Parts: sequence; structure tokens; C-alpha cells
Amino acid sequence: MKVVLLCGGQGTRIRDVSEVLPKPMLPIGNMPILWHIMKGYSFYGFNDFVLCLGYKGWLIKEFFLNYAAKTCDLKLDLSSGNVTYYGQTREKEWKITLVETGEKAQTGARIWNAREYLKGCGSFSVTYGDGVSDVNISAVLKTHKASKMKGTVSGVHPSGRFGELEVSGNRIKEFNEKPNVGKGMINGGFMFFEESALEKYFQGGNNLILEKDVLPKMVRDNQLGVYRHKGFWQCVDTSREYILLNDMWKNNKAPWKTWGTK
Repeated sequence: MKVVLLCGGQGTRIRDVSEVLPKPMLPIGNMPILWHIMKGYSFYGFNDFVLCLGYKGWLIKEFFLNYAAKTCDLKLDLSSGNVTYYGQTREKEWKITLVETGEKAQTGARIWNAREYLKGCGSFSVTYGDGVSDVNISAVLKTHKASKMKGTVSGVHPSGRFGELEVSGNRIKEFNEKPNVGKGMINGGFMFFEESALEKYFQGGNNLILEKDVLPKMVRDNQLGVYRHKGFWQCVDTSREYILLNDMWKNNKAPWKTWGTK
């Protein structure tokens, strides 16, 4: 099953951390946030990734093109240019499609612009390139399939500056984009969609916003469900949040490191 990762935003609110790197490439420990998210999916057997690139996407391409050199010991013969790698990366099962979806494209537009690489997939997952969680992704998929709806989001419980969900059972009744006061769950990403949702709810143009234009329409059609996640979830929008995650990682208290339980 394909996993779509939204990696193209400019991350203007966290420029104080780095003016050079796109936000998904900010390191937690010695690996990018993006890698941590992919490791979480891989733990549950999801290894086919579609990365929707935009702002400084070439840095993400560069990271994966040089992945073996960055993660393995190697010997370089300068006279011949031959490189010998020692050991084998644990991520050898990953398949990664890197798609230039437009530097100024919004979230919904990025998914639409990557649709060529989702043909025939049946269902696919979508999440943001700046949020980590210990969510059970297999359980989200199971909830999605059981609902028989065209989409399912993972509902989480942080502060009220995000799009709030009003839910009834496992069905979303209302989707409020970034309310002033948060009382309930918000969309934490780790979503699943049916391929048929692409043609029905998405369209061309850089201004299509997943959270504002797509998800509310699915709610009105009773086609958006929710998986209630009660565990850890944290996005990286500020330097404080970035430092928090790095402190957790450094102290071996990173709840999102699900792959460490294998």
C-alpha cells in the first residue's frame, strides 16, 4: 500500500531553527523527522512511499540518493573511484518515489499532483512530514476498511490551534479548520483514503487545501471517519516543539520509536 508524505511546505514558523533545511529534513538525533515518520510506517509493514516535494525538495532527493553513504561504513578508492559499502541498510525494503508537486502547491494540490503514482493502489495513506506519533497504523487501516467510507483521519488531543473534529461514534460530524478554542480531537494526520476519493474530492490547481477544501466536503457526504488515538502525537511547528522531540530522543524517551519494540 502506498504512503503519501506531504513534504513540500515552507515551514515559515520554524525558520529560527534552520534557514537551510526544509522542515521534514530537520534532524531528530542524527536523522530527519521524515525518516522517523517512515520508520513508524515501516514497523507496520508499509514500505512504499510517495514523497510530495516542494520547497527545497532537492535536499530530500539528495538525502535518499546518498542514503547508503550516509548510513553505512564505506571504503573509497580515489584512484579508481570505486566505493565499497560495509553492512546493509535496514531500510532495504523501502521503495521511495520522489515527486515534484510544486513549490507553492497546497496540501490537497500536492496529493492531486502525485495521483499518477497512486493509480491502481485501491487505498493509500497520507500524513504530514512534520508530525510523529505512536499511532497503530494497522489499526487505523482496519478502522478505515470497516467503516466503508472514502476517508479516515487519526484524531488526537493536543492544543486548539489545529483543525478540530466533532465526532459521533466513528463518524465525523463537523470539521472546523483551526478554531480559536480547542475542546476535542484534531486531525493528527496518519489518514487513509480510497483511490476513488481522488476523482470525487480532489481537483487541479495549486490552491486546493486538504483541510479546508477536501475534508469538509467528505464530511458533508458522510464519507470521513475517525480513528481515535489516545497515545502520543506531536508535530513540529516551533523551535520549542523541535527541542522537545530532540530531548526525548536523546534521553531514550521517544514514544514514537515503535520500531524499537521489534
